[in-house]
Amino acid sequence: MKRFFFNNKIKLYSGVLFFFSISINQYYGNIGINPIDSFFSFNAGYDILNGHYPFRDYWTITGPFIAFFQAFFFKLFGVNWSSYVFHASIFNFILTISTFYILYKLKLNIHYCFFYSFLLSFLAYPSSGTPYVDHHASYLSLISIFIFILAIKTDLKIYWFLLPIILGISFLSKQAPTSHIILIISLLSIFYFIFNYNSGNFFSAVLGVISFILFFFIILFSIKIPFSSFYHQYILYPISLGSSRLEFLFPLEFNRIILRFKLIHLSYLLLLIVIIKNLLKSFSYIKTKDFYILIALIFYSYSLILHQLMTINGLYIYFIIPVLIGFSHIYYLKFFHEKKYIFYFLIITSISSSIHYGYKYVHKRDFMDLRNAKIERAIDSEILDKRLKGLKWITVLYPEKPEEEIKKLSNTIAAIKKDKKNKIIITDYQFISVVLSIYDNSPSQVWFGYHVNPIKNSQYYEEYKNFVIQKIKENKIEIIYVVKPLWGGNEIIENAIEGNCLKKNNITDVLVRYKILKCKELSN
Repeated sequence: MKRFFFNNKIKLYSGVLFFFSISINQYYGNIGINPIDSFFSFNAGYDILNGHYPFRDYWTITGPFIAFFQAFFFKLFGVNWSSYVFHASIFNFILTISTFYILYKLKLNIHYCFFYSFLLSFLAYPSSGTPYVDHHASYLSLISIFIFILAIKTDLKIYWFLLPIILGISFLSKQAPTSHIILIISLLSIFYFIFNYNSGNFFSAVLGVISFILFFFIILFSIKIPFSSFYHQYILYPISLGSSRLEFLFPLEFNRIILRFKLIHLSYLLLLIVIIKNLLKSFSYIKTKDFYILIALIFYSYSLILHQLMTINGLYIYFIIPVLIGFSHIYYLKFFHEKKYIFYFLIITSISSSIHYGYKYVHKRDFMDLRNAKIERAIDSEILDKRLKGLKWITVLYPEKPEEEIKKLSNTIAAIKKDKKNKIIITDYQFISVVLSIYDNSPSQVWFGYHVNPIKNSQYYEEYKNFVIQKIKENKIEIIYVVKPLWGGNEIIENAIEGNCLKKNNITDVLVRYKILKCKELSN
């Protein structure tokens, strides 16, 4: 590793990758937003910075790592939009340099290592531009696959030790697709150790698991998050949603699974051919290191595809194409180097797919649902607050009239600011409390019926309802403000509090004020 960082060519390419991966994400992270996706980590980082923690102070099924890391960035660079985007930009670089490093360690020519990593940096985090749990988990899971590959290839204990730690951090970013990757790596590791047992490597992995678990519980204990709250909100309730997510997966049609992701399948096709070709020669190929490397990469690709189908998020997984082609290039040189047409196919596919998906999903801001928005009409968000300086405001809600949305938000913020009572702010625009320099007292990080907040037929509804009521009592809430529209439904608060406990008043077409009434449900 020391030699890696002191090689002059490597330093040059690493510097270029650092500059480009950071700057490209900073650029696109400042163009357009989808309120429910773009702001919840912004607000969560601000809350943690001010001593308000997930699971303890508000209900969430979202990974806490991204919020804690954002709080760290706010601490270093101030609470502003630029430092928020910079968080995502740093992760874009971490993934980019990790890809460059592993391709180099597997002896691919350094120029091609740079080429594939450069393409990746454009397709990865810029699709969102801002910190997002699916991106974090997918990239950390991929880095875990890289570490698994290096652990097998080098037999160094450090990689086996780091593997469960990075997987753990990835899981604390989002449960899926990380849980799938944990299963894949665990099964492959078991089979690998059956054929290639090394006590030092095995115990290094066990030590990594123990270290992560120990550190995790120290953090929970130090900030007084009850493990039961974490377990119910982050583990049990999301598991209960599994059947509904499977509904998104089916039907398993050729068009949805294969044709829709055809370039991903083409990107790993050579790796699959290598596996089949060597297994036909000798079944003992399953004992080799290459077998586990190739299987890990292919299974990771399928886990991304299945995860994409099971979520309701925009497409973002095409970043894997230059990575798969980079590995295909390595095995092309090993098994098919005389067939030049394969080389040309890999290069052309990597360039054309990066241009196509880069334009469609990054440049057109498709992940933010802005594909049909008139981006040129975006307004500098500094008009709302100086901490949003640099963000070009345009959303899917007002794709042609961002100034109208800005005006309504300005009036809404002014109205809430005048009210000095203890209040809850429920909104997808989760920068409002930051602008007002207050805690929003929201008992849920995101308001989205069923997929985030248990509804009445859920086995966890009573627990969720009691949690919300407890927070209202603890914070002596008198008023609840709902800023519309909410992606999860404008009547979401009624899911947790009975109607006879609330007096509703429509202040404007986007602002609703609920007065907390005396009622049995909220009585002490």
